[in-house]
Amino acid sequence: MLGYCGLNGHGNGSSAEPEIAYELLRLAQGYGYATEAGNAVVSWAANAGYKRLWAGVWDWNVASRRVLTKLGFRELRRIEPSSEHGHSLLTVRDL
Repeated sequence: MLGYCGLNGHGNGSSAEPEIAYELLRLAQGYGYATEAGNAVVSWAANAGYKRLWAGVWDWNVASRRVLTKLGFRELRRIEPSSEHGHSLLTVRDL
């Protein structure tokens, strides 16, 4: 197992506009797996009839922000932090 990628109806998303979530083990990072898996999930969501996807990302997570940009997400706004890990950014992609 390298990690996971899928849709979540909780968090920033809803059942009609879910949130994409992904996380890879460190040994699997930097090889394009997140982008590849994300593209598969976005494609599936579009074919399933979803109109919009959301994603939250830490502002300091440059690699994950780059993946979301490659997947066609755009940053909307900063969300105030709910933990000591920093600020979270909200992103969206229309399908």
